Amino acid sequence: MNSAENKRSIMVGIFVLIAIVIFVIGILTLGGQQKKFIESITVSTVFSDVEGLKVGNNVWFSGVKIGTVKDIRLHGESQVQVLMNLEQSAQQYIRQNSKARISSESLIGNKIIEIFGGTPATGQVQDGDVLASEANLNTDDIMKTLQENNKNLSNITSNFSVISDKLVRGEGTVGTLLNDSTLAKDFKSMVASLETTSQNAARASRDLSRFTSKLNTKGSLADNLLTDTTVFSSLESSMAELEKATQSATQMAQNLEQASSKFNNENNAVGVLLNDPDFAGQLQRTMQNLETSSEKLDANMEALQSNFLLRGYFRKKDKEQREAAEEAQEKQPEQEQQQPVQQPVKEEK
Repeated sequence: MNSAENKRSIMVGIFVLIAIVIFVIGILTLGGQQKKFIESITVSTVFSDVEGLKVGNNVWFSGVKIGTVKDIRLHGESQVQVLMNLEQSAQQYIRQNSKARISSESLIGNKIIEIFGGTPATGQVQDGDVLASEANLNTDDIMKTLQENNKNLSNITSNFSVISDKLVRGEGTVGTLLNDSTLAKDFKSMVASLETTSQNAARASRDLSRFTSKLNTKGSLADNLLTDTTVFSSLESSMAELEKATQSATQMAQNLEQASSKFNNENNAVGVLLNDPDFAGQLQRTMQNLETSSEKLDANMEALQSNFLLRGYFRKKDKEQREAAEEAQEKQPEQEQQQPVQQPVKEEK
């Protein structure tokens, strides 16, 4: 065998070896994706419609791939049984009352089985257990819902078009607001008034806050009235005294009213004096007569003093009065001398 054939044999052997290595790597890769070389358990579930699910599709739990679909077979009259290989490492997280449903990896991606739910009290799932299934919305139902939503959106768009057309023409309340300048000014003034009112309300709230803080200030009158029982009892006694004074004033007013009613009554002397004009005239004439009589009496007394028979008597009276006045003046300095002189008191430093 020449060198060329040897070289060709070596190249063929290398390519065969490379192909075998690639084949083995592919097998290991596909087996790893399909969980062929991982210890697993088999569980099943029953669906009314698998919606295009195929053998080899993934099984997910909480967003993590934990197994693959092992087999799909008809079950009962119109149901489908799905067998799933699940990793033993995920067995502790799946409960016996967990449920399975068919979902998609994306909007148009492959179908998958999603396991969810379950309570720890029921225990973990075991090999050969059957999980309950939950019906999922299929694509036809979703398309029907989308068609209904499209119809509703079309109606909403047409209605909005009619409303916007009316607004442009100035029809309705909102259209009038948008097109009537006078009404717009009134609306602006109303908004300004509301703003002023809100500012006043905020100012009143601040004043009320300051007032309440003053009420809570220690040592203030309001705080003493609210917290000090001694001040409250004093205030209570003062209110009782004020109530008594009010009652006394009321009784006094009633007495004055009774007295004034008696003054207006002509059956008593005061009432006659105040209300009878004839008696008032008589009383006035009487007073005038008394005044005239007193004047005449004074004149008669002066005449008697001038009479020579009584002149000595009046002179004797005048002399006695002068002597009594002189004695009183002489006694007054003696009393002033007898009074002790008070020494000024020195202030202690």
